[in-house]
Amino acid sequence: MKIHTRQIPLEGKHIEGEDPASVLDLHDPTAQPCGPLRYSLDVGLSEGGLFATGRLEGAFRLDCVKCLEPFEYAVLVPNFACQVELEGAEEVDLTESLREDIVLALPAHPHCDWSGSKHCPGLHLPPEQPLPAETPRPVWDALDHLKLEP
Repeated sequence: MKIHTRQIPLEGKHIEGEDPASVLDLHDPTAQPCGPLRYSLDVGLSEGGLFATGRLEGAFRLDCVKCLEPFEYAVLVPNFACQVELEGAEEVDLTESLREDIVLALPAHPHCDWSGSKHCPGLHLPPEQPLPAETPRPVWDALDHLKLEP
């Protein structure tokens, strides 16, 4: 997303719109955008810099870490903020800042049942079977008998 600094009045400017998902340039097969990146930003100039604050949102196709099935996940960055030094530039590209905040908002371990609309089959593990009496006790149990003096 490029902003022309000469088009920003002294009191700032509000911009809303959509950019194609391709601007994010994501190369992760487990997290792919499935719609445009929407934004609502307030931009302004201050002492040689451009600031932008606002909201970002987009939809992504993620793979569930439990069942490996793809699902759609809505990403929302409600408090986007960035500051860019102008250094004489008439045009400022905020794409890197947008990409960084969106990628940071993506979950590291996504689960397909977060929305409540689906029941993840990968979350149902068989109940634990009790250990037979003749099974040796784990080595860490020896620490239970360790006597430490203060």
